[in-house]
Amino acid sequence: MTLYIKNMVCNRCVMIVNQLMEKLKLHPVHVKLGEIEFAETPTQRDINRLNESLFELGFELLDDQKQKSIEQIKNLLIKKVQSGEVEEHFSITDFLGKALRKDYSNMSRLFTEVESITIEQFFILQKIEKVKELLVYGELNLSEISYQLGYSSVAHLSAQFKRVTGLTPSHFKKLGNNMRHSLDAVPYK
Repeated sequence: MTLYIKNMVCNRCVMIVNQLMEKLKLHPVHVKLGEIEFAETPTQRDINRLNESLFELGFELLDDQKQKSIEQIKNLLIKKVQSGEVEEHFSITDFLGKALRKDYSNMSRLFTEVESITIEQFFILQKIEKVKELLVYGELNLSEISYQLGYSSVAHLSAQFKRVTGLTPSHFKKLGNNMRHSLDAVPYK
């Protein structure tokens, strides 16, 4: 049995949920972004306890199929961006179609209906947050960041960054860390 969790967007989230599982004495087979997999179905009492504990940590169990689908899309895209291995001609359509084995146009329509932005806009916002992170860490130059996140050029990255943030990457870097959002709080509505 698999339970789906909203707002689980990073490795730290996975670690926190794993710790919660130990505390609640629940023994999942696997915990990954947005999902907890159990070999046996937990009791309703265990699910209620889990849901209450998750809510206190800023997470939420999903029971609606639409929400589950949306979270799967978000988690796949976040994971792709966080990997730093976005190819220059990366196709969201192909990537999600293969990963979820669903028709992209239906996924896109559902995502936009529920989230009020397109999948592409969500992906761009995630990439911009990753750019911010990499700029703040200062380990890579803009050309390396551009390559890692699949931009065709530094100019393209800079233009998109300015369109989203209102700042150039170099101006953002001067301002520092106070402009970043946690991944589950990326504003897009």
